[in-house]
Amino acid sequence: MAKITIFYLENCPYCVKARKAVAELGLNPADILWIEESRQPEVADRYDYYHVPTVYVGGEKLYECSPGDGYEVIKAGIKAALEKAV
Repeated sequence: MAKITIFYLENCPYCVKARKAVAELGLNPADILWIEESRQPEVADRYDYYHVPTVYVGGEKLYECSPGDGYEVIKAGIKAALEKAV
């Protein structure tokens, strides 16, 4: 499995939905490198994204949430990205 990295913010409502989607998809959150961008800005600054949650697989950005994305859109984006990790 390729390395999965998800950038998020603690109080972001979209990020809460992303965590729910990861759990619903049956993935172990421990298998994902979760980076809280405000706590690790030195890491986040090395990646090219604007919105969170953003999913990288093996260093490639495969999903970036857009403002207004509902739960189903977020879940589908995460699922598609994670399927590439397998």
